[in-house]
Amino acid sequence: MLINVDAKALEWVVCAFLSQDQTAIHEIENNIDQHTENQKMLMLPPVKEGRLIAKVFVFRLIYGSVAEGFAKDPDFIDISKNVDFWQEKINKFYKKYKGIELFHEELVKQYKRDGKLTMLTGRTYYFDHQENFNYLRPKILNYPVQGLGHDLMTISRVSLFKKMRQAKVQAKLISTVHDSITIDTIPEEKETIIDLINKTWEDIPENFENLFGVKFNLPTRCEISCGPNLRDTTIC
Repeated sequence: MLINVDAKALEWVVCAFLSQDQTAIHEIENNIDQHTENQKMLMLPPVKEGRLIAKVFVFRLIYGSVAEGFAKDPDFIDISKNVDFWQEKINKFYKKYKGIELFHEELVKQYKRDGKLTMLTGRTYYFDHQENFNYLRPKILNYPVQGLGHDLMTISRVSLFKKMRQAKVQAKLISTVHDSITIDTIPEEKETIIDLINKTWEDIPENFENLFGVKFNLPTRCEISCGPNLRDTTIC
């Protein structure tokens, strides 16, 4: 059987950590559904699709989307094609998450000052200075979040592998894509593997601090599903 583990809201947790935005940190620590909260805050349609729109809006915004982009985006034009409408939503988001706005401003400032971005883990990002800044800005905001998300997933993979080896299970790590890990195991080992996965995610902040000397002050959570194949997995 296959056991698949997905990191919950990986990019959002990373963005909250890098920005140290107190509102985002409070929502994550208290397991608040921030997408539903932002659906209300942004006054998006009060239906299931409205929550999804709020989720997509937030993730695109933390990766550098601007009002003109939302106004022309096929996923958003049914709500409004008005640039001012979307700029108002962006302003509301940044008013709520002031720390993220300051983080974005600092990334741009660091790039303009140093010509590169150097992150707390030692990752350094260089960009083509001749590229139009309107196209460059999303990369400046995106790369630090994606890079640290990758680091957290690498920590989880190595930690889980070590735990599985110590437990002497037959299960194998067979696949990893972005924020997920897939394990192939026998049914008799299912509960053991789930327990090891949960311990792995609990340990990520401590392992991060041990590696980089920086306290990761947010909980890391995951969602585990099981099934005969990836298509037919259900929450364990």
